[in-house]
Amino acid sequence: MQRAFGERSPSKEPNRIAGMFDAIAPRYDLLNGLLSAGFDRRWRARAIRSLRLTGEQVLLDLCTGTADLALAARRSAAGRARRVVGIDFAPAMLQRAQRKIYGAGENGAIAVVRGDAMRLPIHDGAVDALTVAFGIRNVEVAETACREMCRVLRPGGRLAILEFAIPTMPIVRQAYLLYFTYVLPALGRLISRHATAYSYLPASVTAFPTPDRFARLLQDVGFVGVVVNRLTLGVVFLYSAVKGSPESVNPESRIPSRQSRL
Repeated sequence: MQRAFGERSPSKEPNRIAGMFDAIAPRYDLLNGLLSAGFDRRWRARAIRSLRLTGEQVLLDLCTGTADLALAARRSAAGRARRVVGIDFAPAMLQRAQRKIYGAGENGAIAVVRGDAMRLPIHDGAVDALTVAFGIRNVEVAETACREMCRVLRPGGRLAILEFAIPTMPIVRQAYLLYFTYVLPALGRLISRHATAYSYLPASVTAFPTPDRFARLLQDVGFVGVVVNRLTLGVVFLYSAVKGSPESVNPESRIPSRQSRL
């Protein structure tokens, strides 16, 4: 597990996490852009490109939040989804998502639904692509959610997961931990007016499995062709995978770690 400064794994009880996200929903988008220095848009674009969308796919955006990735999946110049379903368990986040979807004129193509990542209200093999942007670490049992993702994807369907990590390069790691542990929580508290949400963020990241361990988890639940891309000096990782039989994937393509230009 990734841990910093002796942090204990934070509570991920679903009602607690949903309540926390509901509380910060009004300033969530502002803080995303501010605290990521605008890189969040690039990370989402990279995830969508990895799906190789052709305009025919139904995409499930799990832990959709305020629907930024769902909207990007309909606007990407590199290929877009025909229809997007966003699922989240925080009702205030979904209300903001719905307003953004209507404002963008995408209400005919994007639907949002309240649901639990560990018990998806979707039939087996019903979606062609699946995304999760910075939400898998908030799920109480990540393995259960990953099994659900594999279940609802059709054979050959593509997965793209974005998640934060702690950089391993010594200088970058030291600077990032100072920012992540002290500066980010202080800014988050000031702007969101929530006492603990932006302290939970670094605690949840340091408690999440390392990229190699998470990639193995994806393989264990049934994904193949797992590729791990390091983005922005290892601050974020993009996990790409396919639902299919192991025989259909070149073994040399499994779990490489690649440095991104982003």
